[in-house]
Amino acid sequence: MNAVDMISKKQAGKAHTLSEIEHFIQGYTRGDVLDAEMSAWLMAVYFKGMNDEEIIALLKAMINSGKQMNFQRLPNFVADKHSTGGVGDKVSIILGPLMASVGLAIPMISGRSLGHTGGTLDKLESIPGYRTDLPLRHFRQIVEEVGISMIGQTNKICPADKKMYALRDATSTIHSIPLIVSSIMSKKIAEGIQGLVIDLKVGAGAFMHDMEEANELAEKLKMAGEYFGVSTNIIFTNMDQPLGEYAGLWCEIKECIQALQGKGSDDLMDVTYTLGNSLLLQSKIAKDKEEAENIQRRHLSNGSAYKKFVEMVKAHGGDPSFIENPDMYKKPRYVGELTANHDGYIVSMDTFQIGLSVNDLTILHHHGKRNKDNSGGIRFHKKIGEQVKKGQVIATCFGNEKSRVNRIKSKLTKTIKIGETPPPPLVLFL
Repeated sequence: MNAVDMISKKQAGKAHTLSEIEHFIQGYTRGDVLDAEMSAWLMAVYFKGMNDEEIIALLKAMINSGKQMNFQRLPNFVADKHSTGGVGDKVSIILGPLMASVGLAIPMISGRSLGHTGGTLDKLESIPGYRTDLPLRHFRQIVEEVGISMIGQTNKICPADKKMYALRDATSTIHSIPLIVSSIMSKKIAEGIQGLVIDLKVGAGAFMHDMEEANELAEKLKMAGEYFGVSTNIIFTNMDQPLGEYAGLWCEIKECIQALQGKGSDDLMDVTYTLGNSLLLQSKIAKDKEEAENIQRRHLSNGSAYKKFVEMVKAHGGDPSFIENPDMYKKPRYVGELTANHDGYIVSMDTFQIGLSVNDLTILHHHGKRNKDNSGGIRFHKKIGEQVKKGQVIATCFGNEKSRVNRIKSKLTKTIKIGETPPPPLVLFL
């Protein structure tokens, strides 16, 4: 079946066979299927969906488009964590080294910013010298020797997904459950993992806006994981406000360093511990959640998780002096402070618009090229439910372009709302 027939069949709402999907994905990987044809097919899937058999077939085709990792010779439990995308979500950079310090092997393939969400790769690359484009043999070596490696998707692992990922962003087909499941799970399964925990974000700053939609996605993710023999746990977390104190690039790395030294904010560490509990229970290192959390706290307090992070940075070519002394980093040239115009309480934050603002400060597009301002970001001095006084600083935005900083400062006045009475408490886990 040629590309046009594939598009027409899905536009008509009909299901594809395994062989049809395999042939189509192989053709796209080779370059026989054009981007325009794939874009049309993605749009058809976006509107018509896919059944479970089609999702599994798409997963198999994407996995088989490249190489697969195998860590069977390691005695360690091999696991990973994934987030469906949020604002200020830097949990992977804390949880990965923490789990490696406990004894798990963590081969983590991460992504860049997508839509309004931040990207783990962009944050890691703000560390001077840190390479995310390592060859697979080097990636494997670091996992085996250090216990954790965090890289970007290569042309070897699920190359079909790498090409489709870029098209989904350009064609507004990100928000499709079959495409989300195939993109997430193809990379994770190809890593050769035994266990996986997924932080499924729900709310204003997430791709899933309500629990009905989130449950549907969770069901498909778990179905895919179990089909390929990967223990898969789903944790639902609230993204009605940014996670932690900072959102940006280097500022989030700095916050991760503080967290790995035992000084993380409550909401950030609650999510970290909860996800870590799942992995420690899967690996049978802990017998219950209480023991799992105690193990994590111990490895943060004794410095082993922080040490593991430094080891990983060194292994990736990063300069550890910036980790050991974050204040060495070049400061942003411009700062804008948003202050409260009256007494009250923070009642809401438009996390979607805040995410777009963060990316506007950090991911710069000039003449079709993607550049980054590593020093850009936003600090949230107050979160939902907290009391503020007139003139008090609520948020600070910063970066190296004055016009951007001023524009985002003005935009924040509309995205962070102050009311006269405190709102209901924000529930972190849903």
